Amino acid sequence: GPMGPMGPMPPMGPMGPPPAADMPGMGTMPVMHAAFFWGHRAQVLFRDWPGDRAGAGMYVLCLLIVLTLAALVEALSAASRGVSSCRPAAVLALTGLHAVKMGLAYLVMLAVMSFNVGVLLAAVAGHAIGFLLARSAVFRQTTPGDAPQNGALIPSESSSLVRHNSSRVIRNANL
Repeated sequence: GPMGPMGPMPPMGPMGPPPAADMPGMGTMPVMHAAFFWGHRAQVLFRDWPGDRAGAGMYVLCLLIVLTLAALVEALSAASRGVSSCRPAAVLALTGLHAVKMGLAYLVMLAVMSFNVGVLLAAVAGHAIGFLLARSAVFRQTTPGDAPQNGALIPSESSSLVRHNSSRVIRNANL
C-alpha cells in the first residue's frame, strides 16, 4: 500500500460520514434555512419550537418573546448608561447587569439566525420599542436643573451662542 510518515498506510474506505440511518440516536434532522423565509413553521432557539404542530398561535408567542427580549436589551442598556461608581458592590451589580444584557442580546441574535422574516421584524421592533420607552423614561426623569449630558449646552449658553452667531452672520452679510 501507500507509504506514510509512520510506514505503510491502511487502505482508505469511502470518504464522508456514514449515513444518518447508521448512527444511533439520530433521527431526521430539522430543515435549516440559509436564506430568509416567511411562515409560521419555524424553529427558533429550541428544537421544534415553535414548530409546525401548534399552528400560528405558538409562532405569535415566539414573536412576542423575541420582541420582549430585544426590548429588555435596550432597557438594560439605558439603565446602565450614565451610571458610574467606584464602590465595589455597584461595580459588581453593573457587571452582572451587563452580563444579563449581553446574554439576552445573544439570544435575540440566535433567534434572528433562524432566518425567519417574522422573527427578524419582531427583533427590530423590540429594539425600537425598548429604545423609545427607555429614552422617554430618561427624558421624564430629567429636570431643568440637571447637569447637561453629552456636551449639551445649558439654555443660557445656547441662547447667547445663537445671539453671537447671528450677529456675526449679520456683520458678514453687510460686508
